[in-house]
Order: sequence, then C-alpha cells, then structure tokens
Amino acid sequence: MNKEHPNIGILKRFDPSNPNTLADVLAEDFVWHYINPKLRELEGDYFGLSGLTDFFNRLAGRTSGSFKVNPISITPMGDELITTHVKDTMFLEGKPMEIDAIVVWCIINGKIKEAWDIPVIHTAKVLEL
Repeated sequence: MNKEHPNIGILKRFDPSNPNTLADVLAEDFVWHYINPKLRELEGDYFGLSGLTDFFNRLAGRTSGSFKVNPISITPMGDELITTHVKDTMFLEGKPMEIDAIVVWCIINGKIKEAWDIPVIHTAKVLEL
C-alpha cells in the first residue's frame, strides 16, 4: 500500500476561493509566478497572501467570475516539489475556453513557498455551447 506524500495533503488544503484558509498553508514569503504572454496584464509575480488574492480577483474580473480549476493529476517530485496538471475552464472575451495548465509547487517545512502557474496557451480550446 502506497502512503500519500505529506506535501500532497498540504496542497489539498490550498483553496484560493477561501482566502481565510490560505494562511495555514502559505509561507509568509510565498510567491505566485504566473506565466502567460496572452494575458500580459496578469503575467508576473504575486507576493504573499494579499498578492495571491489579488491575482485570483483579477482573474475573476477578466473571466466574469467563471474561472474554475479541474485537477487531472498530482505528482510529488522529491521532498520539495509537486507538479499538478489541471484543466482550467472559463469564459474569456465572451467565449467558453478550456486550457491545460501545469502548476509546479515548492513546499518547504510544511508551507507552500512558491508556485509557477504555466497555462498551455497555444492549444487552448474554444468550447461549443
């Protein structure tokens, strides 16, 4: 029987829709790196809980509150890194979209220290309603 990597349990508690719970899992000097040349106004680094909240608020504004993360897989890489594959869905510029993304998480001493959010923008799908 395989035991779940302890950092997966920490990551499962990460819920950006509930900022009150984030203080328990984020390091004080947490950094969220967002890489997306198609959304230059959101691209960049966001620092601490307030920066992360700002990022998700800006993303919600850009997508009319429709942004959702649908987890596909989660893989621990050694003692500090976890990679997640997600399928993001949203309305962007009035069109329903589906985008694969990878997020690489760095967890140190039981806290999420850094994350790199990398959407696969070249193969984003416009969905038919």
